[in-house]
Amino acid sequence: MTRYGILIDITRCVGCYACEEACSERWGNPASDVHELSEIRNTAIRQVDEIYVPVQCMHCTDPTCVSVCPVAAFEKTPEGPVIYDADKCMGCRYCLQACPFDVPRYQWHSLNPEVRKCDMCYDRIRNGEKPACVEACPAEARIFGPLDDLIQEAKNRIAADPGMYENHIYGVKEAGGTSVIFLSPKPFERLGMKTNLPEHPLPTLTWAILSKIPNYVFWGSTLLAGIWWITNRRTEVQAYEAALLKLQERENGKNGNNRLSA
Repeated sequence: MTRYGILIDITRCVGCYACEEACSERWGNPASDVHELSEIRNTAIRQVDEIYVPVQCMHCTDPTCVSVCPVAAFEKTPEGPVIYDADKCMGCRYCLQACPFDVPRYQWHSLNPEVRKCDMCYDRIRNGEKPACVEACPAEARIFGPLDDLIQEAKNRIAADPGMYENHIYGVKEAGGTSVIFLSPKPFERLGMKTNLPEHPLPTLTWAILSKIPNYVFWGSTLLAGIWWITNRRTEVQAYEAALLKLQERENGKNGNNRLSA
């Protein structure tokens, strides 16, 4: 199975926000003037020192969000994208804490909240199409294709114009590698991107602890169920006592009327 990815060349981004608009349209999200990841924005363009920096899910090769999810709501697909199944999600939000790139967002104000993040337009990829953000970019700052080809293209660009680019492809090694990679005209840390990440996959560090989570979830669920039953039972008892009191008052009233009639 071919692994796909996106190469983002920051030197070519002109800040037109066409990618944001295309992403919002694809997800059915409302328009927003806030250019940050949020529960209604899965792709954003930040401006740092007059440079436009695209931000989205990195689609890690070995995703921490997948490893920490106790109900398998996240899945790393063979094609590359990391996708999310809201029907499985229990709202624990471990993924928000675990993501090394601080990507997932939670719908805090929704009555039926979900986690929101880019899925690289997985449905479009499976239909042979490009992700919406890539298709919409007029400056071709984003390229979609087989990940190995994109890495080679990035190397070629650096070799062809070393004065234009930092001699580093962000995402090839960070956190064990990602399916979204970047080229930049400046050091990545100056653009607000994390550069202190290990080169090995993070799940190798967290699994020993997180493997215990299902037990916590079970006992936590049991406790919550017990509290619900006690609360529900208390309400039922109160309703029964109130009905019994009314019945007694009614009977007392009848007895009083019978004595007066006598």
